[in-house]
Amino acid sequence: DVLDKPGGQCAELYPEKPIYDIPAIPVITGQGLTDALMTQIKPFKPVFHFGEMIASIARTSDSLFRCVTANGLSFDAKVVVIAAGGGSFQPKRPPIKGIEEYEGSSVFYSVRRMEFFRDRRIVIVGGGDSALDWTLNLQPLARTLTLLHRRDEFRGAPHSVERMRALVAEGKVKLLIGQATALHGAGSQLEAVTVKTKEGEQRLPCTAMLPFFGLTMKLGPVANWGLNLAENLIPVDTERFESSERRIFAIGDINTYPGKLK
Repeated sequence: DVLDKPGGQCAELYPEKPIYDIPAIPVITGQGLTDALMTQIKPFKPVFHFGEMIASIARTSDSLFRCVTANGLSFDAKVVVIAAGGGSFQPKRPPIKGIEEYEGSSVFYSVRRMEFFRDRRIVIVGGGDSALDWTLNLQPLARTLTLLHRRDEFRGAPHSVERMRALVAEGKVKLLIGQATALHGAGSQLEAVTVKTKEGEQRLPCTAMLPFFGLTMKLGPVANWGLNLAENLIPVDTERFESSERRIFAIGDINTYPGKLK
C-alpha cells in the first residue's frame, strides 16, 4: 500500500467521520472500521508493506508474476489481486491565488483529527456531502463556523441539508452564498478570507478553511501493467473477477462490468 498505514480511503480521508452504511453496525468512524477490520484479519497473520507503490508487474513464467515497487522491493506471486480503488485521490484545489502556502497548516482538504479544530474560526467551502457532514460535525467545536457555497442549492443528502439549515436558523452556523476570492494571513496561518457575494465583497475572519470541491483520481502505474482498460477501470468477468490477464484479478472501485453501479 502506498499509504503509510492500513485503511485506504476510510483512514486517510475521513478517520473521524461517522459512517452509517456498514451492515450490522449502526455507526462507526472510518478509523474505527479500519481498527475492526485489522482485528478481524489478525488470526490470518497477514504481512503488510506500507509506503510502497507497485510500479511494474511482469509475467516471469506461465504461473508466476514479479511485482516490483517504486523503491525496488520485489515480490513473486502466483496470483495478483488489484484493489486500488479509483486510483490515487487528490483533492481539487480552489482557484485562489496563494492558497498553497496555507495548505497543511490552516487550509485542509480532509479532517484527520476533529479536536484540532476546536475553538477555531472555520470556513467550510462546498455544497456536497463532505461540506455538509463536516459543517454538522465541527459546529459544536468551532468558535464560529461559516458554510460558503456559490448557490443556495446543495447536492448533499436532504436530511443533512435540513439539519444545516436548522443550525443556520438557530444562529449556530452562518451560511454565505458566494465565492472565496482571496486569503489573508501571516506566514502559513490564515487570518481572513475575502468572500464575493451578490451584495459585494466582505472580509471574513478565518483561522481554518476546509474546501470540499471533490477529488480527482489518477490511475498511476496501473495504466502501464498491460491490462485492458475501459475509462481508467479494469474490465472483469463477474464469474471470477479476473482481468484480461489470467491470474490477475480486480476488486472494488477499480473494476468495471456490465450493470455495475459506480
